[in-house]
Amino acid sequence: MPDLTPLAASVGALLKERQQNIAVADSSAGGLISASLLSVPGASAYYVGGIVSYTGVSRGTLLGISEEDMAKIGMRASTEPYAALIAKTVREKFGTTWALSETGASGPTGNRYGDASGHACFAVSGPVERTITLETRSADREANMWAFTKAALELLEQCLKG
Repeated sequence: MPDLTPLAASVGALLKERQQNIAVADSSAGGLISASLLSVPGASAYYVGGIVSYTGVSRGTLLGISEEDMAKIGMRASTEPYAALIAKTVREKFGTTWALSETGASGPTGNRYGDASGHACFAVSGPVERTITLETRSADREANMWAFTKAALELLEQCLKG
């Protein structure tokens, strides 16, 4: 298990310094992004809340985005535009300065859309908007979840540093 505490502490310090806050939407990372941010003492100064939107049911229930909504806009999960939509939605729902989202396929198999195990997309919504895709090319579920969490925190840190 990798130690992401220094990276999460850096992100937390940047948020505290700016008196800004964040909400998180994990998917295939299974809550590890939120857990990493919350592992830092004093996280209540910047962490407002998070969700694990692992299925279409949870996305509809927690974010109010139904399968029908997705079909209307021609979007599917595990893409950068979807990650951006989720980040924007979470930011609006929680009323935060920033939001971070992740969507992908942790493994050991790919997802129903044809993405291979180890595929994930990330988005930051806030004063800086950015999306990225990561391909680990690994079927190791736990290793992918940690890699996804690290990539998400690194993206957020880059956005915070401008």
